Amino acid sequence: MPKLKTRKAVAKRVSVTGTGKLKKTKANKQHILTKKSPKRKRNLRKSNIVDSTNLKQLKKTLPYI
Repeated sequence: MPKLKTRKAVAKRVSVTGTGKLKKTKANKQHILTKKSPKRKRNLRKSNIVDSTNLKQLKKTLPYI
């Protein structure tokens, strides 16, 4: 059985918590920020836990994480 390759694009966007959950940053914080309220931009700074519906798919792309 050959080694499985890690999807590097996914590995750069996701990190693993101590309990094994996947953590990601929120989208929509790169540009066009003038029309977004300060509260919305403040909440976009926080990280997010990957939803359980996408977890199986992401774990497949990250075999060694």
